[in-house]
Amino acid sequence: MNRIVEINEYIAEERKVLLQHPLYRRITTIKNLRAFTEGHVYAVWDFMSLLKALQIKLTCTSLPWFASEDPSTRYLINEIVLAEESDEYIDGRRLSHFEMYLDAMNVMGADLHMVNKFIHNAKKTGNIFDAIAFTTLDPRIKDFLNFTFEVITGGEVHKIAAAFTFGRENLIPEMFTSILEEIKANFPTVDLERFIYYFQRHIDLDGDEHGPLAMQMITDLAKDDETKWTEIKTVSKTALQKRIALWDAIEESL
Repeated sequence: MNRIVEINEYIAEERKVLLQHPLYRRITTIKNLRAFTEGHVYAVWDFMSLLKALQIKLTCTSLPWFASEDPSTRYLINEIVLAEESDEYIDGRRLSHFEMYLDAMNVMGADLHMVNKFIHNAKKTGNIFDAIAFTTLDPRIKDFLNFTFEVITGGEVHKIAAAFTFGRENLIPEMFTSILEEIKANFPTVDLERFIYYFQRHIDLDGDEHGPLAMQMITDLAKDDETKWTEIKTVSKTALQKRIALWDAIEESL
């Protein structure tokens, strides 16, 4: 059996739960939508750390420069970094997707105090795990963040790639489409142009370009190593389980 197909079958139940999660149908008021963004923003933020960890591992970010081993993987990572860190926003500015999300939250009146305080503390302490512990976030949101940074600090690139690919890139197009369908149905007369733009950019980029390239990255990293393939399956399933718990936490906050 194709290894990628095998992984997708292994995580199929978790994907199904996420794609059909009742959270989406609960976002029926602007208050609900604000609360959703106030919980989801942490997943928007920590995605960049997964991506940057891959950039450090799979491209050359030190001096003197040397060509990294795999040009195709190098291209994938740099291409995604360019889009995620410096994409063109709806108003023509160049912003990271995280900054776009914060802007969309601000326009809709969501509370940015907690996430801004978290980012401030993460910078100030220099220890992400302490910064997570100091927050008053729901324990499931903390678990989601802790898992991301445990995978990153573990330093095993195939595990980081698994969390990135199957926990994010391969999931986002369908999951964000489910969210957008509910948003457009429930708020036909509300100006959510910036919020919708953010989600649509991810659907387009991850579905058409980044997702398929990320699958190739997984294959290139694991090759014929049975242990790596097993670990990729385990990390991928756990990443989705943490996302389900994150969604559960947000749903309960609405």
